[in-house]
Amino acid sequence: MFKVIDGGVTSAKGYSAAGVHAGLKKSKKDMAMVVSASDAVTAGVYTTNKVKAAPVIWDQGITENGTAKAIVVNSGNANACTGQKGLLDAEETAEIAAKLIGTEKSKVYVSSTGVIGVPLDMPKIKNGIEKLVPLLSGNGKEAAEAICTTDTFSKEAAAVIDINGKIVTIGGMAKGSGMIHPNMATMLAFITTDASIGHETLQKLLGNTVEDTFNMISVDGDTSTNDSCIVLANGMAGNDEIVYGTKAYQDFEEAFSYVLGTLAKLITRDGEGAGRFIEMNVVNALSEKDAKVLARAVISSSLVKAAFFGSDANWGRILCAMGYSGADFDPSLVDLSFSSSKGSIETVKGGEPLPFSEEKAKEILLEKEIVVTADCHQGSSCATAWGCDLTYDYVRINGDYRS
Repeated sequence: MFKVIDGGVTSAKGYSAAGVHAGLKKSKKDMAMVVSASDAVTAGVYTTNKVKAAPVIWDQGITENGTAKAIVVNSGNANACTGQKGLLDAEETAEIAAKLIGTEKSKVYVSSTGVIGVPLDMPKIKNGIEKLVPLLSGNGKEAAEAICTTDTFSKEAAAVIDINGKIVTIGGMAKGSGMIHPNMATMLAFITTDASIGHETLQKLLGNTVEDTFNMISVDGDTSTNDSCIVLANGMAGNDEIVYGTKAYQDFEEAFSYVLGTLAKLITRDGEGAGRFIEMNVVNALSEKDAKVLARAVISSSLVKAAFFGSDANWGRILCAMGYSGADFDPSLVDLSFSSSKGSIETVKGGEPLPFSEEKAKEILLEKEIVVTADCHQGSSCATAWGCDLTYDYVRINGDYRS
């Protein structure tokens, strides 16, 4: 059983981080760095968008190599759709950092987030890295702040677990608020652990865990050019190497899933302009795949999101979204209910409407956190997805994004 601790990307042994203002933004911190004291086994999952930012292309090569030592991140500029120059700038960023920390550029990840189609200001990037290196420490909070764009708060999580007598720690930080959608969305997540684990095992674990965490959230239906989830595992906890299928793997997976799941939900809670956090549970579906597709469809629906903004128990929009999802289910068997800290209310039973108090429903849906449950009554599979409402502020934030 894992234990939740306060912390983030520097909680595990052997990691240091820093965040600074390099001038890419007007005043806020805009560059961060994470460094492992020793070379780390690495894994990564990236955007499914065919338009991939230069740093994503660079990072995919590092993930294939299987080892890394550092991560350099800038916010304020995505370095996406910047052609050959963008690729060269990503490589140069890695090279600058590598020289300062004493490693090869092929072991330095580079991540960017911000406006698309604008070349990086490389003098500022170089200056930022030179400022970051002397400030590297065990406090990761400033790094978590520096990777934010439209985020209203930084996002960190950490947990520890005993694996065969060795205390193993997993920590992480993430950014994301808009352009969030299943199958990797506009988010950056950086996970560090002192566990000893092989590259193939870590990559498999990351891929499986992303499916149930970052791929089960949606803010606005947009998938970015820069999405990246990168893991470093430096082995400094001293545990025997974690092998797939063992109890040690299962225990580690539980803690790992907690960290990624917490970061995913924090991203959703901070959805641009959002006022409500929505959890969509699908239970008793025919298969896990069907359950996931159904849950994703509901939290991705703009009409469903708008209904929650208005605290309107418009359950027809939920059934409609389930219906066009492509999942296999029988609408005539579905039960639907809403719940929050103010209680719960059933609106559909066996696919047919139930009489309910609109006043009570309004009271339930005015709360900041709302749970929707759809019982398919067809199987034993379930899935949970997380989303938020769609508000006037979302349009305002994105209408002013470049100004």
